[in-house]
Amino acid sequence: MQFVQGLPQGVFVGQTRVHHEKTLNSEQPELAGFNVALHVNDQAHRVQQHRMTLLEDFAEFGVNKITWMTQTHSTICHTVNDQITFDALVGDGLVTQAKSHALMMMTADCLPVVLGNAEGSEVANLHAGWRGLANGIVENTIATMQTKPTWAWLGAAISQPCFEIGAEVKDAFCSKYPTLESAFLAGKVAGKFYADLYAIARYILNQHGIETVLGGNQCSYTQADEYFSYRREAKTGRMTTFVFIR
Repeated sequence: MQFVQGLPQGVFVGQTRVHHEKTLNSEQPELAGFNVALHVNDQAHRVQQHRMTLLEDFAEFGVNKITWMTQTHSTICHTVNDQITFDALVGDGLVTQAKSHALMMMTADCLPVVLGNAEGSEVANLHAGWRGLANGIVENTIATMQTKPTWAWLGAAISQPCFEIGAEVKDAFCSKYPTLESAFLAGKVAGKFYADLYAIARYILNQHGIETVLGGNQCSYTQADEYFSYRREAKTGRMTTFVFIR
C-alpha cells in the first residue's frame, strides 16, 4: 500500500492500481485486475472480496468504517461520520471529520480529488469528470466542509494528449472561467479540443484559496500496466482513491 507523502500527520491518501497481490481470478479477461466496481458487470463476490481486502489493508491503521458511493457525475456531496448507511449514497463527493473512516471514490479516466485542512481533522474525496468539474463538484465539496481546505491531491486521470472533447465541453468551462482557455489545445479535427483536467482542477482549487495541490502527473490512458481506462477499453474495471484520518 503506497501513501501520498507531504500531508498533515495522521492523514492517509492513496489510489489502487490494476495489480494487487490479493487480486482474484476473473472469468472475464477484460476485467482482470483489482477491480472494485460493482456496476461494470464483474462477479459481485469478486468485487466484494477486493473491497474487503482493502478494509483489511486499512485495518492496521485503525480504520473500522469504509464508505463507497453510487457515482453519477453529479455535484452532490455527503458528510459521513459515525453512521453507516445500508442504502448506497448517490453522489460524487464525501466529507468526514471522523477518524478511522475511509472515504472511497472510483475512477477510470475521471479525476479523483482529495481535500483536507491543515490540522488533519477533516478530509474530503470527490469524483471529477468534466461534467462534475464544470458543474461545481469541487465548489460544492468545499462548501460542505466545516473547515477551510488548505491542500489537495489529484489522482491518476486521463492526460490532455489523450482527452479529446467537443467545443461544448470547452464552452462549459470557459463561459464560467474565461482564463481556462489555456487548458484547451486545438484538436486535429475542426471543433475538437484536447482538455487538461489537471490544469482545470488546479485553477478551480487555486480560485478557492487552495495553493498546495499535489499529484496530477499520471495518465490513466497511457499507463495501461498501472491503471484502468474507460477510453482505452470501454469494458474495464475501476481503481479507487481513498482517504482516511488515523
